[in-house]
Amino acid sequence: INAEYGCRELLLLVVMWAMGVVTFGSIMFYIEEDQDSDFNSILKACWWAVVTMSTVGYGDLVPKSVPGKLVGSVVVFLSMVFMALPMTIIVSDERELADKQTQ
Repeated sequence: INAEYGCRELLLLVVMWAMGVVTFGSIMFYIEEDQDSDFNSILKACWWAVVTMSTVGYGDLVPKSVPGKLVGSVVVFLSMVFMALPMTIIVSDERELADKQTQ
């Protein structure tokens, strides 16, 4: 199977994921900055976003405010959808390419 076939889609996935990390990390930092929480820098909040969006969930950083918990729930849901939809497109494209090559 041609390795370059899905590179554009994978690059788009990585770029959009990075944009989500920065966006949701910044939102969480500004929501949690007045609380007594460990979100004391945007980089730490971006780390939380990386862990949350990859659905690893270490638990080292957790939001303490109600708006922070709501944003965290939204991030988990959106990240599952965000990872599932592009992967189905990439896999179906790769399958079509494999079918064409076998014929």
